[in-house]
Amino acid sequence: MPTMKLLTLMLVAAVSTACGSSDESAAGPAQAAARAPSAASSSNSRVAATAAEIAKEARGKLRCPARPKSAPRAANAPVDDIVGVRPGMSYDDAVNVVLCSHELLIVDNSPRGGFKINTYGQTLRQGFGAVFAEDRINKTSKEIMAEMQNNAMARSMNKRAADMLGGTSRWYVTTMGLPNEERVIAASRIEAYVDGKAPSISGVAAALEDKYGPPMRKREDAQGWFLDWAYDLRDRPVTETSPMYYGCSAPSRPESGVNLSPDCGLALSAVIRPKRDNPLIAHTLEIGVVHQAQGYDLLMATEQQLERAEQERRAAELDAATKNADKPTM
Repeated sequence: MPTMKLLTLMLVAAVSTACGSSDESAAGPAQAAARAPSAASSSNSRVAATAAEIAKEARGKLRCPARPKSAPRAANAPVDDIVGVRPGMSYDDAVNVVLCSHELLIVDNSPRGGFKINTYGQTLRQGFGAVFAEDRINKTSKEIMAEMQNNAMARSMNKRAADMLGGTSRWYVTTMGLPNEERVIAASRIEAYVDGKAPSISGVAAALEDKYGPPMRKREDAQGWFLDWAYDLRDRPVTETSPMYYGCSAPSRPESGVNLSPDCGLALSAVIRPKRDNPLIAHTLEIGVVHQAQGYDLLMATEQQLERAEQERRAAELDAATKNADKPTM
């Protein structure tokens, strides 16, 4: 059995995207575009800017459809993308593809953790999130205090502060590389279906298998349907007899951390969550992809290149000091 060396990326999500149980929503895309909270009808709150206005401003000069410049997937390689985002894609290409998947998606700059490497003061883009824009509401001080209390309660109960509306999605894309050369290591997306138009769980599973092929592992329970695909370093499907059968997986939720091992190749994981009142109907789809070995190699190479650049900088500074420094006074 190969020894698996693991590196883990820890993500600390904002309260509005924390893991946990959630309530069903009957809202559709039209309602998602005008997300005024119910509290506004019984208070002095008012919409200062609509979700569409906020998205238009935040997206700037983005042009859709996205036209990635990154190299495409090899013809015989396993399918490795989530709505067009795939490991190896450049950071900028990934941002464009994600935002072009819906006109209300904006980059989420909530603080998150990252790989614990010494960057020697350089800024690496270790990933980005994307969420649906929401109406900007002018709130009273009483409402602000009530919201803070509700958020604190949600954290203590490991719940999200607010449920995803039907027709919305949320992303997190993990990247690594030297400044301005970062590439995708992993990507995760969760989508909430519109009540009344949601597909069956079996239908979603069939669509996943149609795109990604037969899963390595598949199980069903009251929490949903769980499907996993994994490949070795030669792009061969991992089988049940392989020591990597339980060791290679992808983060299916945007809030999840990322494991990297030089022994695992491409991995995809999907979770189809059912509606509370009908376990045959899908409520959300969570899906993630990672190429663990490529991500591991990229992380190691980045760390080594940063260290080498720092050593060269110190050597150059020492050389300059040797030539130009004032003579010490004794």
